[in-house]
Amino acid sequence: MVTVISRIIHYGFKNFWRNGLLSTATVAIVSLCLVVFAGLILANTTSSRLIGFLQDKIDISAYFKTNTPEDEILAVKSALEKLPEVKSVDYISTEEALAIFKARHENDPAFSQSLEELNSNPLEASLNIKAKDPKNYEVVAEYLKNPDIAQYLATDNPVTYYNKQAAIDRLAGIITGVDRIGLVLTILLSLVAGLVVFNTIRLVIYSNRDEISIMRAVGASNTFVQGPYLMEGLIIGVISAVASLLFIFLGFLLVPLFYPGVTALGIPDFSLFGYFGSNFFSILMYQVLFGVGLTVISSLVAVKKYLRN
Repeated sequence: MVTVISRIIHYGFKNFWRNGLLSTATVAIVSLCLVVFAGLILANTTSSRLIGFLQDKIDISAYFKTNTPEDEILAVKSALEKLPEVKSVDYISTEEALAIFKARHENDPAFSQSLEELNSNPLEASLNIKAKDPKNYEVVAEYLKNPDIAQYLATDNPVTYYNKQAAIDRLAGIITGVDRIGLVLTILLSLVAGLVVFNTIRLVIYSNRDEISIMRAVGASNTFVQGPYLMEGLIIGVISAVASLLFIFLGFLLVPLFYPGVTALGIPDFSLFGYFGSNFFSILMYQVLFGVGLTVISSLVAVKKYLRN
């Protein structure tokens, strides 16, 4: 058994090297397919992080009348925190609102002078409410319309999330469309790559037809005849997977040199290159599984078709 396996591996590598130019072209086509496949993985990760980051920026700001007792505001805060749809509620007192306003306009003397002339704090206390899911803001907004709460609110329309949510929904729709295009492109390239591997193995089998006839004449099993060509497909798949990740790595190094802004995704604590590096072996595993599956299946179909003829 060990002898058979070692010979299959030996003849598989021999076929690969003997058809150097054809093997190289096949590796290039399969690598291109795998680059698109890995790009789809990275794009999905980036879009998910981006949508999550933007959705985290959505909230409801409920402003209270300046004469509202703090105990009433804290009671509303406590009631909101008990809602299953609510993720967090931050209370900003009038003093904190004033400090934030001063820090935001510290370089604008006109605002500072206006506040000094007022001799009072005109800003309102507020609650910044974040929901667990953007779809839950409707529930929170309706809850704030309760007369027991609405009587303390400074405005009849405390909701500030609608415009943001509409923009994020449009962005999500665009990203979904791009992901679908990437998926279709991956499928098309997979079909092309599979066809190339199929024809490559068929050409190799045709060039070795006399050798195969002799092997079958002396009683070689179908496994022994098929093995080297399946091994060749395996080799093509593994080399293509490694080559595709090498191309992506070079892309991460070279593209920012010409387009520096491409890495500025604006997502805190997230770097596409960092994600690629920290998940390198996981991505490599996906690439190898996809590449080997594609090439081995194509090789198997080609060999089966020849043996039936």
